[in-house]
Amino acid sequence: MRRKLIVGNWKMNGSVAANAVLLNELKAGAAKQHCDIAVCVPFPYLAQCQNELVYTNIAWGAQDVSAHNIGPHTGEVATRMLLDFECSCVIVGHSERRCYHHEDDDLVANKAQRALAGGLTPIVCVGETLAEREAGETAAVVSRQLDAVLSVLEPEEATKIIVAYEPVWAIGTGKNATPGMAQEVHALLRARIGNKNKAASDSARILYGGSMKPDNAKELLGMPDIDGGLVGGASLKADDFLAIINCVVA
Repeated sequence: MRRKLIVGNWKMNGSVAANAVLLNELKAGAAKQHCDIAVCVPFPYLAQCQNELVYTNIAWGAQDVSAHNIGPHTGEVATRMLLDFECSCVIVGHSERRCYHHEDDDLVANKAQRALAGGLTPIVCVGETLAEREAGETAAVVSRQLDAVLSVLEPEEATKIIVAYEPVWAIGTGKNATPGMAQEVHALLRARIGNKNKAASDSARILYGGSMKPDNAKELLGMPDIDGGLVGGASLKADDFLAIINCVVA
């Protein structure tokens, strides 16, 4: 049985003082849980997370990584730099990066490949816009996005990625995918992974990232192919994030 994973994505939020309060509350509330927990934070706060979360059951990671190694790439952050702060994972291809920074499928694939090569677990985000869903293009869009990543990986590497389905139209809009709608896409993504590596299909963790909150987490996490959540706004409030974590039972 796949162990559930709940990841908090702080996006561009936080301060040293506010983070200290939030992390202390999370450490106290997440000491004995039946799932894996991680937070992905802005680059400046990685050192703080490393100091606060070492020796706890909460992992930490970054929200992006460069497709380059080292060298003349001002403003970029390389995999080996993230490893200096003991990151275990990194988000690649988040919808906001695809939309506002114009990251295409090939760039996302290169970032995932670079992260894996450096020893990080990439959390590969895929998802469709409202226009694409209404046009009946959901399956084509998410398959294209995921296949771009899988195409640059060796079959055994497909066992080392995490996938997050984040319907763009359900992020911060008040709209929500029903558990059934989310399950349908998750099952499709698992099948696409299986085309690359059958063993990876069985073991891959596919997270839901479309506004998971305490009031919908239990039903979403009860779906057979939803292995956890990539949680945005709710991860900035300890009570809400812990409530989602507590939806995972032994």
